[in-house]
Amino acid sequence: MAENVKNLCAPIPAELHAQLRQRQEESGQTLSQYMTWLITKFYESEGKTTMKENQRTVAFQVPTELFEQFKDYLKRKGVKQNAFFLNCIQQALEEDCDEEGTPC
Repeated sequence: MAENVKNLCAPIPAELHAQLRQRQEESGQTLSQYMTWLITKFYESEGKTTMKENQRTVAFQVPTELFEQFKDYLKRKGVKQNAFFLNCIQQALEEDCDEEGTPC
């Protein structure tokens, strides 16, 4: 027995339409299958926090050469990027406390 389905039609910007159709074709799904997947995914993720409580993201850009050197360093040392930066931040804060003589 066929699933009860409804048609959805809405005008969207041409650039967004082109991007959507490209991704739909790459997925190997029909337009109906892709739109069902896309809308379902949106509603499933709605209301979910992508960030853990009591945590924030720190992001910045660096020159490509420095980035490559950094990645090589992490690989050689067997250190994760997150652990490296957390350690750097903690050290800087500890040094600041030591200089000011205040408890941390």
